[in-house]
Parts: sequence; C-alpha cells; structure tokens
Amino acid sequence: MSLLKTTPPPPLATEVHAAHTRRFMLVGCAQKVITDLTAPSQRADALGKLGLCFGIGIIIGSALGGILSTKFGESCPAILLLVGLLLTTTTSVPPHLSTSQSGSVFSIREILRLMKFPGVMEIFLVKVFSGFPIGLFLIMFSIISMDFFGLEAVESGYLMSYFGVLQMVVQGLVVGKLSKHCTERTLLRLSILVFAGVGLGMALMRTVWHYCIIALPLVFAFSMLGTITDSILTKAVPSSDTGTMLGICASVQPLTRTVGPTIGGVLYKRFGVHSFGYLQLIVNIVLFVYLLKSKIPLREQKAH
Repeated sequence: MSLLKTTPPPPLATEVHAAHTRRFMLVGCAQKVITDLTAPSQRADALGKLGLCFGIGIIIGSALGGILSTKFGESCPAILLLVGLLLTTTTSVPPHLSTSQSGSVFSIREILRLMKFPGVMEIFLVKVFSGFPIGLFLIMFSIISMDFFGLEAVESGYLMSYFGVLQMVVQGLVVGKLSKHCTERTLLRLSILVFAGVGLGMALMRTVWHYCIIALPLVFAFSMLGTITDSILTKAVPSSDTGTMLGICASVQPLTRTVGPTIGGVLYKRFGVHSFGYLQLIVNIVLFVYLLKSKIPLREQKAH
C-alpha cells in the first residue's frame, strides 16, 4: 500500500517519462554534434565535458525550478523553459556538420551492418556486459537504500546528489586529462579493472559509508567506460553513421531499465544485495582477461 501511495498519478507519471525521453534525445543530438565538431583524438575529452555540462544544468535547473515554482508559481519555470528552447532553436549550427544517415537506428539490418565494422561488435558487447550488473544495482537502489541501508527518502536523495556531483567531476576533469596521456585501449582496460574492484567492494560492504567510499571508483569506472566506448565506436564507423552508432549506444540504458527490475528483483530477493557485487566482479574479470588476450583493432590516438 505504501508503494501505491507514493506512485504519481498517471498524467504526472506520463510527463516525467516524457521529460526523461526528451532529455535523452537532447543528449544524443548533442553527442552527434560533438562528434562532428571534434577531431577523433579529442573526442573522448569533448564527450566527457559534455556530460559535465548536462550534469551542471540538471543540478542548477532543479534547484532554480524549485525556487521559482515556490515563489512565482508552476507556470514560471515553464515560461523560462519555453524561452530557453526558443533561444536554442535559433542558434546557428555550423553548415559542415554531416547530415546524411545511412539508415534507422531501429533497423536490424542497419545495426548488423554497423556491427560488422572492425572492433565494433566486441567493444559494444563489452559496453553492455560490463555495466549491466551495476545497472541492476542502481535500478534497485531505491529499495536497497531503505531496506539494506535503512535510509529515509531525504537521506537517499542526498546520497544520489553526492553520486551526481562525483560523476560531473569525473566526466569534466578526470576523463579529459587521462585521455590526453593514455590510449583508449589502456583506459578501457583500466575502467574494466576498476569495475571488477568495485564489484569486490560491493560484495563486502555493510553500511552506507562503505557505499560512499565505493562510489568514488564506481563513478570513475562508469563515466570512463561510457565515454571511452562511445568515442571508440564513433571512430570505428564512417562519419555519416556516427549518429546511428550513438543511438545504438544510448539504447543500452533503456534496455537495462526494461529488464533490470525483473532480474534485479530476483537477485535481491534470493541472494541479497551482495549478489550484485559478486556478479559485477565475475563479469568484469572475464572481460578484463578477454581484453588482455584479444586483438581488437582500435585507432590508438591520444589528444594533444
């Protein structure tokens, strides 16, 4: 009954879902522009800074929207949103950006065609499997925070804010600096190795303070892996296919959110919260060994 009481009414739930959908569409469009504007050697750094900008916007926008809606009513943030959208739509886009697309992201034939490029299938599968266990944990986190950690709703919100700030710092500062000094192959292996260490930490954690410590390497690996794999995959396909490739990459999170509640619920109910850690550890150790022994063709470039 408590879950039913806290469930938003259908119109509000629809609007929340639509807002998340529009945000992911904007992120995908921005990533496409970034990949067209930047040189391949600078792409990882640029994608990391793009994540930082969106994170800052979400935090500032949420706080500003709450203040404005409290003082001036709910229509005030909506009006500001309309003005902001009008300003962004009138912003000129450089004419040299590629606009041709060779197919739809929902075409199975198109997806299979892109997967045939050297290294694309291997890197995409690494991207999917490496983050899947932690994705299950994050999907179940609202329940885990109350049941396992014993947190109230406000405390859980503070913890997620801490997680978001860490992600912004890593994406905006750490990813860019490391991409200038290390090859993408090295960073990919490093993120998988750190993910395995995160799994071990999750298997051993007992309190929320343990999770706060684990969050540091978790955010590093999560942000690094997402940025590096997106950079590698967009460079592995022709420039006219970067938008489609980014769309395929963006479909990983919705897929996890679709099957995650069922799988995550079974794992949590039968094996407890530590099962997510053990699964994360095993999967990423296997992937790390695979990356060490495989000869995946990558364009080894560092930013200058």
